[in-house]
Amino acid sequence: MYRQKVFFYRGNLFVCFFLRDNLGIFGELVAMVSGNMFYRRKPSWRADDLVSRSTLQLLDFDDGSPPEYAWRRKISSQANRLKEFNVTFREAIKMMRLGLRLWSYIREEASHGRKAPIDPFTRESDKPSASQGVPLGGMGSGSISRGFRGEFKHWQIIPGSCEMSPVMANQFSIFITRGGNKKYSSVLAPGQHDSLKKSSDDGISSWDWKLRGDRSTYHALFPRAWTVYDGEPDPELKVSCRQISPFIPHNYQDSSLPTSVFVYTIVNTGKERAKVSLVMTWANSIGGLSHHSGGHVNEPFIGENGVSGVLLHHKTANDNPPVTFAVAACENQNVNVTVLPAFGLSGESSITAREMWGTLIQDGCFDRDNFNAGPSMPSSLGDTVCAAVCASTWVEPHGRCTVVFSLAWSSPKVKFKKGNAYYRRYTKFYGTSPRSAINLVQDALMKYKHWEEEIDKWQSPILHDDRLPEWYKVTVFNELYFLVAGGTVWIDSASLVVDTEEMLNLKIPEDSDSPLHDSTHKSAVPLIGFTPHIIDDRENVGKFLYLEGIEYFMWCTYDVHFYASFALLELFPKIELSIQRDFATAVLREDKSRVRFLADGTWGNRKVIGAVAHDLGAHDPWHELNAYNIHDTSRWKDLNPKFVLQVYRDFAATGDMSFGKDVWPAVCTAMEYMEQFDHDGDGMIENDGFPDQTYDAWTVRGVSAYCGCLWLAALQAAAALARDLGHNDYAERCMVKFAKAKLVFEAKLWNGSYFNYDSGTSYNSRSIHADQLAGQWYTASSGLPPLFDEDRIKCTLQKIFDYNVMRVKGGRMGAVNGMHPNGKVDETCMQSREIWTGVTYSLAATMVLHGMENQAFTTAEGIFIAGWSEEGYGYWFQTPEAWTIDGHYRSLIYMRPLAIWAMQYALSPPRTILEAPRVNTMDRTSHISPSTLQFLQDSVRKMTPRNSCFGSSSSFSCEC
Repeated sequence: MYRQKVFFYRGNLFVCFFLRDNLGIFGELVAMVSGNMFYRRKPSWRADDLVSRSTLQLLDFDDGSPPEYAWRRKISSQANRLKEFNVTFREAIKMMRLGLRLWSYIREEASHGRKAPIDPFTRESDKPSASQGVPLGGMGSGSISRGFRGEFKHWQIIPGSCEMSPVMANQFSIFITRGGNKKYSSVLAPGQHDSLKKSSDDGISSWDWKLRGDRSTYHALFPRAWTVYDGEPDPELKVSCRQISPFIPHNYQDSSLPTSVFVYTIVNTGKERAKVSLVMTWANSIGGLSHHSGGHVNEPFIGENGVSGVLLHHKTANDNPPVTFAVAACENQNVNVTVLPAFGLSGESSITAREMWGTLIQDGCFDRDNFNAGPSMPSSLGDTVCAAVCASTWVEPHGRCTVVFSLAWSSPKVKFKKGNAYYRRYTKFYGTSPRSAINLVQDALMKYKHWEEEIDKWQSPILHDDRLPEWYKVTVFNELYFLVAGGTVWIDSASLVVDTEEMLNLKIPEDSDSPLHDSTHKSAVPLIGFTPHIIDDRENVGKFLYLEGIEYFMWCTYDVHFYASFALLELFPKIELSIQRDFATAVLREDKSRVRFLADGTWGNRKVIGAVAHDLGAHDPWHELNAYNIHDTSRWKDLNPKFVLQVYRDFAATGDMSFGKDVWPAVCTAMEYMEQFDHDGDGMIENDGFPDQTYDAWTVRGVSAYCGCLWLAALQAAAALARDLGHNDYAERCMVKFAKAKLVFEAKLWNGSYFNYDSGTSYNSRSIHADQLAGQWYTASSGLPPLFDEDRIKCTLQKIFDYNVMRVKGGRMGAVNGMHPNGKVDETCMQSREIWTGVTYSLAATMVLHGMENQAFTTAEGIFIAGWSEEGYGYWFQTPEAWTIDGHYRSLIYMRPLAIWAMQYALSPPRTILEAPRVNTMDRTSHISPSTLQFLQDSVRKMTPRNSCFGSSSSFSCEC
């Protein structure tokens, strides 16, 4: 019954903060950045390492040539199976009772047709492999991933559902005729897949899967990808497919669109004229076995500006909203577009996949009259109905041509399991009709060049910064895949009220004259909470959700968002502020419904006033908060400080005074809530001897480096926000408490070279925690004075680098969470022995902020080597939460690795932070009374004398 598999414990790191005592560091950072002080790495994997220079030059006429910097693979590369890690026997015994309670809870949720937020017992039939690539589409409208070998997979059209297996009928294929007798045909993907059986059937196995892939390469730089076919299948034809999705920073319209474009650049190097037909086939499916459910309809269409194709209307199961796909190509004077609206994969179909393929080999196109076919008959149960769009062109000897396809999926309504439904963000611009898919593909085909211009404008400054290592330039963009493939949901602000009928659960007949049946009649019930007041969409960007990970079904998990939010703040700041407003509203909310906490079996309230929510829910987001039920997170010590820190960072970075004023009541309430955890009245909070923080498998006792430093940083951030809003008395109280708490923190945890894990007496209390400076990270990122002396901060960072980073396979894995002072990995629990990808990036960002660039890029490069390089474990475009020192993963496609954008934030801070007046600790006392000022000065004098960690040299080693 019980499996020794890793489960529930997601863990989330935050830890201590350390900052210097006087000046903020951004001024020094600017001076440092002006020099050539960044870590350099020898150039690697250039485009011409895999593709000949002559081919690159031939394809360059229409941006068909891949960029100088990209993640690259041959599409013949082996997609090895990924290895998930197991808990040890000791860990399994320790978690046995929790496992049994979790198993029971999963069964209970399944009986109601719901997915449990954490389910370690159910495994996908299609085991994860190292085959991922750049996903399709914008944010929040459902996503489809595309592997580097060309397969369409990881379908996330329905919220919380991820169908991992590829739909192998979804392909691009090519047909070439030269001189009448010379013909080539092949699917443009390797044919090595379990679903491809014998070629004697009438399905896709009968197609020509001739591509070996050893001369074809994939190049990825999110949100674009290039596949170059260098003489495959025709030795005299060079073909490039450029995949483009509308992920455009600060563009809150196009970035919400569920569409992608595929631009084929064709170069004929031969002496004969060539007829080239490119075909896109698509199954009426949303992944898994959905195409077998029956009732699906295809219909051809002719749109505007030469755009034509096929609509595929998909009838979803389990009362989920329907989906309509549009597959289209653009016709012009050189390109002819024809369609086959429907074909099947079995001999019982009127037109089979085999017959479709034969037509293309013979004619290179379909019958033009197919556009008049009208809607197909609904598919039968168990049948698969597909469509094909063909774009044909003649390419002269040494000539070039461009053929463009587009794919869109229109699923206007998103419905959650407990009943609430909303319209997606893109419907604000395209309406709620499923047929808007036609307009989506038309606009995509007309606008993709403009999208690329905007993408180039965004990416060029980083790509052309010679001070940055190549692996970083590529990975900082590619890690953004999660904002598309991380189960994101983005809804329109017009959906931010719910029908009064639904809210009150009224049973009103369908033919009732009640205005409640008027689709335009909405109540004033707010999205979060149930008191009638105006809904908070001040940013006017709708509402945004993203999952903690595809294996951890919780929306906007806040302790993980603490790391990931730098990406949103940098690229879509209005979305970031919107999420913070959601959590600010939730702070003031109470939900007395009873929940059983699985770690100890106790019962408690779902949401307590003053406690920051762990997440925005699962099956009824915004309404039913805290889907996480392993521990009672109202007793966690990190969530409230993280809320205050994120609020102040966002306030400082955006300069949005209205945002600061709006969330101020929640900040005060969150800070007051923390008072109960100061058990001895010394100003410093204490942990309560269980995993009461984001490391939810790692017990903490007494004062801890992680939570204690977060508390110190939150006190200073709250004081800074109070001053900016004119609440000087509140600022004074925070600074008094800060001075007291800092004395306690340093006295109990500083050991001369780093801060102990906690103040307990256990063997692991002296562990070196990789994330112990998370508070300093946020304080420095917000332009605030440091919490500690700069020597102590650098000494601690160097200790972490020397032990947690470099003593694990020479720094080629990232930073292990816990390391004993004797150089052995802390194996107290599974999280202490893991390497967390996002925490490693945040640690590197902290190093950048403190002038330790070499250590920073070496630390972060470990994640690239282990996760993204060819010598690594194959986690590209599915970066997990963690891996062990053996490279076994936990929780693929996870939110936290977006923290790499914290490095970019540190390298290029917002102008509002750079231009803010430099403030030191004593300058902040201008608003404090004389008696309090005297207390602060006395407190500073009582502090332990500083132990210098460094000599005069800028290259140092810590030997405190």
